[in-house]
Formats: sequence, structure tokens, C-alpha cells
Amino acid sequence: MSVAMDTNTLTEGTTALSIKLKTLQDDDRPVYIAGNFNNWREKDPTFKLQKVAEGEYVYKFATHMKLSYPIQYKYAKGNWLHVELDKYRNPMRNRTVESPVEELNDVVPQWLDNGKPIYQEKFLPKKILVAENFDLPQLNRKRRIWALLPHDYDATDRRYPVIYLQDGQNLFDENAPFGSWSIDKKMAVLAEKDKHHVIVIAVDHAGKERITEFAPFRTERFRRNDGRKYIEFMADTLKPFIDKKFRTLPDRESTGIGGSSMGGLVSIYAGLIRPDTFGRLLIFSPSLWMIPKIYFRAIDFSHPYDSRVYIYAGERESETMIDNIHRLKEVVQRKKQNEAVIKLRINVDEHGQHSEYFWGIQFPAAIDWLFFQ
Repeated sequence: MSVAMDTNTLTEGTTALSIKLKTLQDDDRPVYIAGNFNNWREKDPTFKLQKVAEGEYVYKFATHMKLSYPIQYKYAKGNWLHVELDKYRNPMRNRTVESPVEELNDVVPQWLDNGKPIYQEKFLPKKILVAENFDLPQLNRKRRIWALLPHDYDATDRRYPVIYLQDGQNLFDENAPFGSWSIDKKMAVLAEKDKHHVIVIAVDHAGKERITEFAPFRTERFRRNDGRKYIEFMADTLKPFIDKKFRTLPDRESTGIGGSSMGGLVSIYAGLIRPDTFGRLLIFSPSLWMIPKIYFRAIDFSHPYDSRVYIYAGERESETMIDNIHRLKEVVQRKKQNEAVIKLRINVDEHGQHSEYFWGIQFPAAIDWLFFQ
């Protein structure tokens, strides 16, 4: 939140800052505000909000209090084990007010409950090892494949959309060397909102051959590129197998593909060369720096299919990441017919970094938008 003003402090004689807070999950515990104005003391009686109705609170800073801007703050129900969370139960970042305003209108979707896990175990998806060594005939290799089924898969005859994700080693293994997206826990959170009706297929990467396997084009730096063969495997070998093994919705509108970094790049490529198969793209921090030629492919990208593309990037990634994301948006939407059929959602996080932690935070929002909105 930012409001341009000439002063940088709120002092006696000016209008005191007031707060209106709405909580979507309420109980009898009092709510406090803590921030850099009180050394982040989470149960300071001076900063206890007044409850005026169910789920509604107010607070007004004393007029004699000097606030130095920017101010940062959070809400908590007495201590940090009961701090505010966003609607997907991710930790809420510090709220920031850059310059003086008269009133804040904030919403807290949920609260951390005594530091307990932010998901319910009964909603965790069912993990199935599809194969330890699944044949990848296009490249004469084998690959480990996992399926995450909705927790209630066996209780119904329902058929499900499917999303194929790259770099399976990093998706739900909490001991992965580079961290984990924790998608099993994220799907459990979505299950509480009845937005878990998706099968996730996790495909392990090729280790030392990962960059080559995900590379769509040959470049001076990377002379080998197996991206097309890899996408042929996903579309023509793996997908038919999954459609036979599980109760899927096999149409393109119900089939997604996604990944991060090089996995995001090859997923863009899948949408360009196999739009007949993949109608939902989840693209996190794609390595667009590697293949400038992909822009020309995007310019020529024209097909009669409806598609959804969710793109995420962090401002604390590479120097070229954000510029490349906006260039990709421009070339995809350049033709009017593309704008009519391609729905694009771009989320840029000013604090985001190139890591599994940030991709995991973004995952439930992407699944929600791609399949349930």
C-alpha cells in the first residue's frame, strides 16, 4: 500500500491512523497488531484491537504516537504461534505502509493454530509410485513417475483433470537437496476448499541430462536439445498410460503441464507445439534467458484452442527474469485471436527468489486459477 505524501512521520496534531480489520476465521482470542513501531511485541496491550462484531475489529493509534514510515506490521492472536496466514495457509509476509494514510482496511483469511501444521493430514493426497523405471522410448531412458491422487479418490467414481509436473524429486520430498514445493500439503489445504479434484503426475528430471532434456532449441552454449522428444514422451507415451491407469478427464481442457526454471521453459514449449494435448500451463520462473528464439515461436503461436497460462516470477531472481516475463506476455498476446483464446495470469512477487520455497507458496494459487476459476 502506498500513498504519496510529503511528510514521513505521523505526529501529534495530525489525524491518527485507524484500522478496520475483518477476519474470515474468528474465535474468542483477542487480536493484536505488532510491528516495527513496538519492536514486534506480539501481545502488547497497547496494541490490542477492539472487537466490534463477529469477525470485525478496530484500532486507532494514539494521536501523540510518532510513527516513522514505512511501517511494517502483522496481526496475531496473542503470539506468533497464532499469527495470520493467507487464504492458502501460507505465512503472511509483513504488511507494509510506505507513507502516512488515515485508514487501513485489512483482511485476515486464516490464523495459525498454536503452531500446528497448516494442513489436515486426512486431506493429504494418496501417493502412488507409478513406476520406478518408466520407459522413455523417445530418448532411450527410464524415469521414476509418481501420482498424487485426491484423498477421496477411492471413495467416488469421479473423473479428474490431470497436471504433469517436471522435477518430481523436488515436489513433495522434504529431504530434497534443493528444497521442496510441498505440493502434497498444498493439495491438502486446497481440499478444505473443495479444490483438490486434480491428479498430479510428478516426473523426475534426468539428473545430469536435465538441461539437455528440457532444452527446446539448440544454442551456442547448449549444443544438444531434446525438448521436442521429451514433450513427445509426455504427450504420446506417458499421458495415454496415465489415462488408462487412472480415472482421468483426458481432454486438453482438463490436461495441464508445468514446472519451474528449465521445467517451466519446456512446459511453455509443450503449450506451443502440442496445444492439442495441453490446455493448462503452470509456468514458474521460466529460463527464458536460455532460448531467445522462443519469442519467435510465440509470435507464430496461433491455434483455435482455449488455453489458460499461469506465470509466476520473483523480482529477486535474475536481472532479466521480469523483463523476459513481460516480453513473453507481449508476444503471446500480440495477435487479437490469441488474446481471445489464451487467458493469461501473471503474478510477480517483489520478494520472490528462484527457489522451491517460493514455488511451493505459489502452487495452490496456480492450481486454483487453472482448474477451478
